[in-house]
Amino acid sequence: MNWSHYRFRSVWDLPAAPGAVYAVLERHEEYPHWWPEVREMVPLDERTATARFRALIPYELVVTARETRRDPVALVLEAALSGDLEGMARWTLSAHGAGTRVVYEQDVEVVRPLLRRLAVPGRPLFRANHALMMRSGRRRLRRRLGAV
Repeated sequence: MNWSHYRFRSVWDLPAAPGAVYAVLERHEEYPHWWPEVREMVPLDERTATARFRALIPYELVVTARETRRDPVALVLEAALSGDLEGMARWTLSAHGAGTRVVYEQDVEVVRPLLRRLAVPGRPLFRANHALMMRSGRRRLRRRLGAV
């Protein structure tokens, strides 16, 4: 088993139309305005940005996210990640009842040397940290959609 490899999947059910949710999620440069764990998004060009994020663990991760798919018809946003994490992240949205089901998937390998050294003992903490960040994101996105 590669202890530095992670697959995450989060499902958010939100009380807003898929188009409204997609419109917020596709504006990644605005994430720091509504998602406090996303500390910074610095655009490098129209398809690439550097992201700095930190949740409960007092340790920041920095990644470069390069958009690989933006499909407003299929409601999919996908990016290739490099930097402290290497891999991919994807948002997939679908109508669900009167609102939207959002599925976030991330398949990454930790590259940062310190986190690789802590891979075995730190794995439960890293997973919990990710879960807390995603829970905060869902709550804050829900609030943002109510304000839009």
